[in-house]
Amino acid sequence: MRTLSPLSPSFDVDREFPIVKHWLFFNHAAVAPLTAQAATVIERYAKEAREDAYLSGNWYGRADTARKLAAQMINAHADELAFVKNTSEGIAFVANGLDWKSGEEVITSNVEYPANIYPWMDIAQRFGVKHVMVAEREGRVPTEDVLKAVTSRTRMIALSHVQYASGYRSDLATIGSFCRERGILLCVDAIQSMGVLPVDVQSMKIDFLSADGHKWMLAPEGCGIFYCRRELLTSLRPEIGWLNVINAAEYGNYDFTLRADAKRFECGSYNIPGILGFGESLRVLQSVGMDTISQRVLALTDQLCDGLKQKGCSIISSRRPGEESGIVAFTHPTRDHTELVNELKAKKIVIIQREGRLRASPHFYNSAEQVDQLLANL
Repeated sequence: MRTLSPLSPSFDVDREFPIVKHWLFFNHAAVAPLTAQAATVIERYAKEAREDAYLSGNWYGRADTARKLAAQMINAHADELAFVKNTSEGIAFVANGLDWKSGEEVITSNVEYPANIYPWMDIAQRFGVKHVMVAEREGRVPTEDVLKAVTSRTRMIALSHVQYASGYRSDLATIGSFCRERGILLCVDAIQSMGVLPVDVQSMKIDFLSADGHKWMLAPEGCGIFYCRRELLTSLRPEIGWLNVINAAEYGNYDFTLRADAKRFECGSYNIPGILGFGESLRVLQSVGMDTISQRVLALTDQLCDGLKQKGCSIISSRRPGEESGIVAFTHPTRDHTELVNELKAKKIVIIQREGRLRASPHFYNSAEQVDQLLANL
């Protein structure tokens, strides 16, 4: 079991995450609490908007700062990132933007979150694309099974980096290299990994990636990022609005020339409060460091799995090196899961049920003592 590394003495958990004063919160894989800094900047935005309208905020300049922070998190260039409303929108950009041909294939697993299933079902119906689902086996979607599903007609593999119901982490570096060598596109749903585990679009050879901020990035709902590899920017047909052309601020000069960077996917006005909060939460994560965050979360989930086994629970999540994540899915040997979740909530302890499994997902600011309290109450 990994040893839990301490946080910096200068990091005040109570100040940044006041939720710890009221709840034992282990549900970051659903909707996480905002950082205090995100809440503060959203309040400041509301005050500026109320008192000065748009005159003093420089909001779009601050949005580009948030874009740069997100790019640094995934080792991308800022001009490869667009803001999106949610993960679904980014995946839809890919599904609806490519020029599909009948008979081409898209491979997913059969346990994806619906955001990474329905867009591919849609193009299967509309364009005759074959949607292949690789089956989960004992909480895993083995890399070898994914690669064996590839045929000469495969155009894309679309996977979650971390599966929402099992916590299984895909080996994207191996899959990405395989795809790049064969001209197959790799589209990644990263909402269960960005902010908690290392994501590197270059070393993993990811072509498209989408992630909303309201889970592990501790940001508001309704704001996330879409990454498109620079070489593929013009391969997707974007939604068209007033903002994604080269001279958007020249309202009466109608020049239908799309931007050359990822802002070509931003067709209208921004969700400014969401983006500002998103940026501030990224600052918090950056100040802690992704290595520290991932080490602490994996140590906490090690501790949780060890305790659950001692209580006779069955661990669904793979804990093999490189396959573990911040999600621990398990079953209780005797208790009804719904009743157990409700009883824990009544005691101010939050876990959740997904696909017939209990699911706990601690973040870096949680403590070993809090995990012990969860185990004691189970």
